[in-house]
This record gives sequence, C-alpha cells and structure tokens, in this order.
Amino acid sequence: MAKNFAQQIIDTLEAQGVQRVFGIVGDSLNPIVAAVKNSNLEWVHVRNEEAAAFAAGAESLVTGKLAVCAGSCGPGNTHLIQGLYDAHRNGSKVLAIASHIPSQFIGSKYFQETHPQAHFQECSGYCEMVNSAAQGATILHHAIQSTMAGKGVSVLVIPGDLAHDDAEDSPSLASTIHTTQPTVVPATEDVDALAQAINEADKVTLFGGAGCRDARDAVLQLAEKIKAPLGHAYGGKEYLHYDNPYDVGMSGLLGYGACTEAFEEADLLILLGTDFPYTEFLPKKTRTAQVDNKGQNIGRRTHVEVPVVGDVRATIDKLLPLLREKTDRSFLDKMLKQQEKNLRHVIEAYTKDHPEHSPIHPEYLTYILDDVATEDAIFTADTGMCNVWHARYINPNGKRSLLCSLRHGTMANSLPQAIGAQMGNPDRQVIAMCGDGGLGMLMGELLTLKYHNIPVKTIVYNNSSLGMVKLEMLVEGLPDHGTDHAEVNYAAIAQGAGIKSFRIERPEDIRPMLTEALAYPGPVLVDVVTDPNALSIPPDISLEQVAGFTRAATKTVLEGGVGKMFELAKSNLRNVPRPSGFKGL
Repeated sequence: MAKNFAQQIIDTLEAQGVQRVFGIVGDSLNPIVAAVKNSNLEWVHVRNEEAAAFAAGAESLVTGKLAVCAGSCGPGNTHLIQGLYDAHRNGSKVLAIASHIPSQFIGSKYFQETHPQAHFQECSGYCEMVNSAAQGATILHHAIQSTMAGKGVSVLVIPGDLAHDDAEDSPSLASTIHTTQPTVVPATEDVDALAQAINEADKVTLFGGAGCRDARDAVLQLAEKIKAPLGHAYGGKEYLHYDNPYDVGMSGLLGYGACTEAFEEADLLILLGTDFPYTEFLPKKTRTAQVDNKGQNIGRRTHVEVPVVGDVRATIDKLLPLLREKTDRSFLDKMLKQQEKNLRHVIEAYTKDHPEHSPIHPEYLTYILDDVATEDAIFTADTGMCNVWHARYINPNGKRSLLCSLRHGTMANSLPQAIGAQMGNPDRQVIAMCGDGGLGMLMGELLTLKYHNIPVKTIVYNNSSLGMVKLEMLVEGLPDHGTDHAEVNYAAIAQGAGIKSFRIERPEDIRPMLTEALAYPGPVLVDVVTDPNALSIPPDISLEQVAGFTRAATKTVLEGGVGKMFELAKSNLRNVPRPSGFKGL
C-alpha cells in the first residue's frame, strides 16, 4: 500500500532523530497517531495539549535536538498555544503538528473551526498550512529547517483529510537539515569603540545573560583583566554564578546582592548576551554598552551608547588584546565586600531558626533540596515564588540545568517541562519545583507521569496561596484578595493516582523524606506544607517605600534568603586585600 502523507511526516521526523511525539489523540489527528504507531516513535499521551508543548520545549532545551508536539483541530490547537509561546520565547527547537478541519469545510464556520495560521503567528517563527501532499512535503522541510536554525517554534497546520493522501516526493525532503549555528563575529570598528570605552572607564560592571552560555571562561577572563564585578540575569545564572570570583549577584525582580550598587556606581555597564526586560532595574545614568548577536536587541531595554553585534565569546576574543589591564581593584573589592554584607544581612534576617520553624520556611526546604539532589540534576520551577527559591537556593555547578518559563512567565510550566526534560534525559534526576497554584492548574499531568512511569520528582510548595500575586498586591498598597484558597493534600491526590507520595509538615522530616523520595526509581510527589507568609513585607517598611516593585523593593522585600551564595560571597573576600593587622570577619 502506498505511503500516505501522515506516514511521510513521521518517517521524516524519525530520520531526524525524533524519538517521541507529545499530544492527545483526536479525530483530525488520527492519521498522524496511526503513523506514529507504525514507527519507532513513542506517542506520549498527556492530559492537556498545553503540557505537550511545554514538554517538547523542555526536551529540546536540555537535548539541543528537535522535539515534537501535536494537537487536534479547534480546541486541541488552542490548548497548544500557551506552551508554544513558552517554547518559542525560550528558543526551543519544536515542531508543532496542528491538525485542522477537513479542507473542503475551511471557511464555512464548520464544527471546531479556528484559524490556526492566525493564532499561531505570534508564537512561532514559521507557520504554514498544507494545501496538498506535494506542497506539504516541501513545507515540512521548511518547518524543520526553520526551527533547527534557531528561528523558534515551527507549526505545520494539516487538514485532517490531506493527511490521508498519498505521499509525494519532494526534493526538499532529501536535503540535509543544517543544525549548527554560525558564529557572529563583530565588526572591528564596534570592538574598537568598546575597547576605547573600557580603557577610558575607571569602574566597569559586567552583566551577563543566557547569551553567555558558551562563553563563561571568556567572560571571567574579561572580568579579571578589567577588574570588573560580574552580575547576571536569571537566564545567566546557570552559566555565570558558580565559582565566580567576581560575583555580585542578580538583578531584577528576584535580585539579590550588590548587583544594583554595581550598576549605579559604575562608569560603564556592559550588557553581555542578555535581553533583560525589566528596564526599571537598569541604571538611568550609567554609560552602557551592549553585546548581542541579534542586532534587533540592541537598545531595546535601555539607552546604549556603545553597541556591538556579535557573539559574546567572539566579541571578547577580539576585545581582550585591545584592552589595557587594569590594576586598580578598588571598585571590584568594594562591590565584593558589599555583596558579602548584603547576603550576610539576608542570612541573619531570614534563616535564623529555620530548622525549628513551622510552617516550614520554603527557603529552608530548598536549601536542603539543593543539598540532596544529584550534581547533574535538572530543576524546573513554576512561575511565582518558586522562581525565587529556584534563583536563590538551587546552585548551578556546570552540570546542573535550570528551566523555567523565563520569558513567557506562565503558571503551571514546571511539571510538564519536567516531563519533557526527563524523557529527553532518562539517566538524569529531574526535579519539578511546583507551586500549589501551578500544580493545581495542570494537575492532570500527574496521570501522565504514572501512565508512562516517568521518574520525575515533584516537590510541591504547598502554602495554599498564590504567593507572588499576594506579594505584588501588597507592594502596590492593595489588600490581597483572591490569592488564598483551601488547604489541599496533594500527597493524597498523588497516592490516588498511583504515585508514591510523601507529606512533610515538620522541618525535621525534610532531609530524610527528600532523600528517600529522590532515591525512589519511579515518579514521586512530595507535598510540603510551607509558610504562606514567606517574603511578606517587613512591618517596619512602609508601602510607599516598596510600591511598584522598584529596585528598593527588591532590596527590602525580596531579599528572602540566598542559601549557599553567602558562602561564595565570603570566599570571594579572600581576593580582597586586607589592611595591616586585619583579623578576619
């Protein structure tokens, strides 16, 4: 029997190394599902197409490979959108197969009719509809090549009837998919201008993001040569935070340490590979340079006087020979001292008596979680307060991976992202840090864990509250409303779904129960009753001082503990020259 177009799609994906498709079966998608059955691919049955897109996005991020999700026509498509926005904005290589109503009924207000090309437009880099099997084979190649070239999510819209049509050969499908990314080498005149700006400045601060992924050693080399404090965005934490002798912490809503001071006191701020979106946390008067391999990002967030379009590593490689080595460490040392001082204040204010505190401090829980997790664990975090604990207590080391809804900022991302990360990395420990609000939104994915026996470790921060929303309302001077909800025993729910579960209500149980849970070979849920008032506004801080989440609010409200980062700050003081007779801290 002749191969149909659906089988051609699946055969092509299998040839590209795809191992699974995340989705939910549905009538218009049936030919695709049947083709998966006739292949070596696995159909991963999720409970919401939104989770399918989250999972595919995470699988791609942790493997670097093409990942695939699928949704049926109408509601199946619209469920996909949330997860595709996240995957697209996180830079995942994802192909979404969006089936459509029968082609002869398009435009007739048919049952479940939507306009997929329109509603996927903003959450994809490539989105086209199949009009025939011959044309479909050609645009299948285009869709795969687009996402593998780093253009974000690709969406292939397929009317269900056309998936049954006989496949036709296309020269494009014989092409080799190009997957490596070119190095963007900056223009000489741009590098010269940056070198001049650095050589003229007395105090330079570096601030790096996800664009420093493959340039860690080069960034540290630059910091050493110009004696610059080095801060990071959330997206740069995984690559720049650990073993960093120039570390001054993180800026932004979750910020900590001396990063803000380093911004304000510098003569020159250099943004390295970051499209940091929070303009209110960037300095208004400091001269600013920006290095980014996407020219459209230059100056998008703040005033930039010295623009450089290029990869971070390629730029630093050209830059270093042009720089005069700075010998004055006074600015760097001042910021390192400030970093240690700020974090010491945080430790004293928020970690005292944590082992005896009930309800459990989420800071203390995450501190222990970081301790007992494997050195190459993958941590996913729900948007909200879990981001705070993820950013401050989970310590990267060059082997661990940190995933979150970095740019889309959606709830309920952690569990489905953990599913995709685990299936793409079956030999690594994957830990989902879930808020009770996020888990409640996509709780059906616990059934996905059980059905496919996916050994994700789900840690529920159960404070019966939408904590970040409550905090946002408080700092705006509004009484919180609608943020609290009834207590739920998620361990009992998980047990009912056939998943091994633990419930922790006493701090002394955290370490032994987490250790046992993480060692269990299958899926596990750990329900931890945590303090809903963690990170509430201190009583001696007026609302006027913190209204609007200004940078002051970051310092006074969100300095809710920083775990082992304090140890790094203390160790960095070893690099600061001591005055004669200095006896230590």
